[in-house]
Amino acid sequence: MVAKLNMGSTKSGGIFYGWAIVAVATLALVVSNGLSIGGIPVFFRSIREDFVAAGSVPAGGAESFIALGATLTFFFAGILSPIAGALIQRFRLRNLMLAGCGLLGGALIIHSQTSMPWVVYASRTVMGVSLCLVGVLPSIVLVSNWFVRRRGLALGILLTGTSIGGVVIPLIATPLITAYGWRTAMLMLSFVIWLVLVPAIVFLVKDRPQEVGMLPDGEPIPVDVPTPVAVSGKTLREALATPTFWILALCAAAVFYPIFVTTQQFILQATKIGLSPQQASFSLSALFTVSVAGKFLFGWLSDRFAPTSVMVVCCLVMFGSTTVLLDLTQATVCAFLLPFGFGYGGTFVLLQRIAADFFGNREYPKILGVLIVIETVGAAIGGLVTGRLADAAGGDYTTAFYGVIGVSGLAFLLTVLLSFMSRSKREL
Repeated sequence: MVAKLNMGSTKSGGIFYGWAIVAVATLALVVSNGLSIGGIPVFFRSIREDFVAAGSVPAGGAESFIALGATLTFFFAGILSPIAGALIQRFRLRNLMLAGCGLLGGALIIHSQTSMPWVVYASRTVMGVSLCLVGVLPSIVLVSNWFVRRRGLALGILLTGTSIGGVVIPLIATPLITAYGWRTAMLMLSFVIWLVLVPAIVFLVKDRPQEVGMLPDGEPIPVDVPTPVAVSGKTLREALATPTFWILALCAAAVFYPIFVTTQQFILQATKIGLSPQQASFSLSALFTVSVAGKFLFGWLSDRFAPTSVMVVCCLVMFGSTTVLLDLTQATVCAFLLPFGFGYGGTFVLLQRIAADFFGNREYPKILGVLIVIETVGAAIGGLVTGRLADAAGGDYTTAFYGVIGVSGLAFLLTVLLSFMSRSKREL
């Protein structure tokens, strides 16, 4: 399999250092996204009960309290992405990633010790800021610097990190919460940042292949020939002037609405239809496990078929799975989560890949930053609307999930349109 994919070798026969970069960047996503977005929902039930019991949050607003905290992290991770994109073009990625580690670790420590809602909101906001520096955007830019021909595969492997974090963190956190309480469990998990991620970034991250005498994909640098970094594609202003950008952006917003609701709030409904906390935690891990396969497979396929066509398939799988939400029971949970996770994993990779393919690397961090803002708005709307509708229904999410179905269908239609525009080559 390694030989077929040609993952590891360079023309000189050695192992391309770019795969070490992929490994560290993937670890960064496992830790950062796992502790701030993907894995933290297993804490929600305990946090909600603790704050309600203490009188810090009224029982009638508990769902909105949880939804707002989760939304703040996601919102600020996205809304500040253009600033992060500009910083990436001015400073070393390694230094920015270390700053992100410091912010995330500090926010987790503060969150674990507070009994005041506004401090929770502040901590969740800082977590969002940290993701701008050590989350998806910097990791994608880092890996994209090292790969061109095998970018789909490399990004597919990289972005499994967001899913692996959602698999691993709940499995570790749930027994810790049971044994020590959610506060100690959160504090203990924060040590992973200081003891594992920080050393890996310090000793292994290099911004570009030229630093180890290589070009992207492991191509050797010709002797005595200047090798400036190749820059091509559109500026941010030029990209914003194209219909393709706005179709892609609206598609991203529509994709992240159901993704955010499912990864952050579905676990709360799972317990209401009869699943135990352990079963609900396992179902969340299953969702992220399946998305790992989706990210790897669809990323690999995008190197062999038109990325927009692969994206259409991913969105169709997502939309089809959401129809199960019309009558969700214990028996149908897997019928929703497993295909949804598979499709969402693919869309997550393809959005980043298509942005790079459409607009080039001239101002890719800035363009991707704006796209992340727009997809974040879609996710934030999904989280807040879902939380409000659930509160209005006494904590039941059935009606709120109808919005997930409708928006998933919209994402599929927009992806079909994007694929048609790509094939017609009107703007590419």
